[in-house]
Amino acid sequence: MGLIKFTAMPSEEARAFRAGAKDAYGNAPERRVSDGAGIPCRHCLRGVEAGRPYLTLAYRPFPEPQPYAETGPIFLCADECARAPDSDVMPDLFRARPDWLLRGYGHDDRIVYGTGAVTPKKDICTRAHALLQRDDIAYLHLRSAQYNCYQVRIERA
Repeated sequence: MGLIKFTAMPSEEARAFRAGAKDAYGNAPERRVSDGAGIPCRHCLRGVEAGRPYLTLAYRPFPEPQPYAETGPIFLCADECARAPDSDVMPDLFRARPDWLLRGYGHDDRIVYGTGAVTPKKDICTRAHALLQRDDIAYLHLRSAQYNCYQVRIERA
């Protein structure tokens, strides 16, 4: 394991949503069928294959609501899937797009100002490592540069 690790949505959360738990806005996850294009599951960190069911839900990847606890749409395989293992290697899912938004959060789960930047995929691991060297940063989010949707958490290994 290297100096950073990409960490997928916890299995307990994925199971709860699949069982009908309400999302961050108090709604039941919406069930749809994938066309095979651009449906990244935040649990297995793979695209949902064409013809397979998936869930769309509002997700808040923070322990509690607060002003910096961003909420946004995510996709999740509707059927049970294996959680992506923690890894120091960027998951293949994120290699398709040229740029991502990388942002640091403090131990209080607030954005650390000055850390957010649209980052070329080739620089994600290097920038993540540099940001996680700072004492004021507890973890990072990799988000869509186009839509700001949460993708995966990056932590110290």
